[in-house]
Amino acid sequence: MDAARREASDAKELLSGVVTIGVLPTIAPYLLPEAIVKFTTKFPGVEIVVQEDTTARLLKLALAHEIDFALASHPIHNKRLAVRELFSEELMLALPPEHPLVHKRAVNATDLKNERFIVMQEGHCLGDQVLRFCDRRDLKPNISFRSAQLETIQSLVRAGLGVSLVPTMAAQSERDDLPKYRSFSTPRPNRKIVAAWP
Repeated sequence: MDAARREASDAKELLSGVVTIGVLPTIAPYLLPEAIVKFTTKFPGVEIVVQEDTTARLLKLALAHEIDFALASHPIHNKRLAVRELFSEELMLALPPEHPLVHKRAVNATDLKNERFIVMQEGHCLGDQVLRFCDRRDLKPNISFRSAQLETIQSLVRAGLGVSLVPTMAAQSERDDLPKYRSFSTPRPNRKIVAAWP
């Protein structure tokens, strides 16, 4: 009985235990390293387990209690999940370094009429968001590549094989091997990042 009380108290005070986080692969490499370092410094007795997957799969895992919560992209329309918005971020146009649109401060959807697009594979919400952005602006994207990895998409853009929309957190690196990024004229496309749990 005493051991059970101690264990419950330790978990409540975050002195020990395991937290399992489900996260999108378009968020994990940019957001998690710094956040996990801060958390483990403050709560060294808590083990963190991270699982990357698509939003649909993460929500299934959360509802099955296989993860404690999911970091995903809104919208989430499941009444069995509590959802809290964490932040919103702009989706920026990723361009090859020599592309003519690099010289514009802000681009319009009409500037992309004849461009080849590189997007996330079906099932990834970022790919769906890019296609919705195009659809709302009557832009029929010519999709030349699909990938499951945002780093691959950025490498293909950098190589001049097309353009893409990339979250701001992925565009804020000082690396020389990345594409050039431009904002859209208003309204700018964005995505909302949320935490969701049963």
